[in-house]
Amino acid sequence: MFNNIPIVTKNILLINILVYVVMMVGINMGFVQLPFYLSAHYFNVPTFQPYQIVTHMFTHDSSNILHILFNMLLLVMFGSHLERIWGPKRYFIFYFACGIGALVLYNSMGVLEVYRIKQALIADGYNIDIVNEYLWGNGGVKELPIHSDMSQYLYNDYSAMTYSSMAGASGAVFGLLAAFAVLFPNTELMLLFPPIPIKAKFLIGGYLAYEIYMSFISTRIDNIAHLAHVGGALVGIIFVLYWRKKDRHRFY
Repeated sequence: MFNNIPIVTKNILLINILVYVVMMVGINMGFVQLPFYLSAHYFNVPTFQPYQIVTHMFTHDSSNILHILFNMLLLVMFGSHLERIWGPKRYFIFYFACGIGALVLYNSMGVLEVYRIKQALIADGYNIDIVNEYLWGNGGVKELPIHSDMSQYLYNDYSAMTYSSMAGASGAVFGLLAAFAVLFPNTELMLLFPPIPIKAKFLIGGYLAYEIYMSFISTRIDNIAHLAHVGGALVGIIFVLYWRKKDRHRFY
């Protein structure tokens, strides 16, 4: 079965597994911050690094093995089928475009919130560079003065935003799901519980509708980046519809 997986999908699968194993070994050896540095942070906080745009797609929650298992199962099921139709080059572009698109949509909301908090801190008399030095210890700032209860509230929010991050292949995988639903809407997929067939347009469409709904609810409820799932699906749909105009042979 493994030998039948197309080359790009196989390599993505192997890299995800390898990163997961490295993280687990690193955590057991005391490098507990490894997932923190590999996952993607908001673009306008000091913890963001450009490499996270790629590494976050191969980083999964080490405390929840179902996170990587579910993503890799969907990757192999739907990614393999699409790669065989499109070829490795187009599939490679599509997969990473969906993953980056998911990050951009999810991150844009956080960027706006970080900007709002920064402006409020500045209005309260703080220098953001000094706040960052206090948070991360780069400038030797030992104590940050708290002007009021509001200052404490703003500082706590800003601190939480700098630590907040997004990880996982879910955004790219949702792009694959959306592409499959657009191209093969009437293909019947078999549910596990209950074991009944349901058309892709209903199953995947319903799943996407659920993610859109959950995007309007605080992610603190389940700690899942629902908006990233929506972003990956939207990019996937846009790519498929655009390519369909150019190539009716592989985009029905």
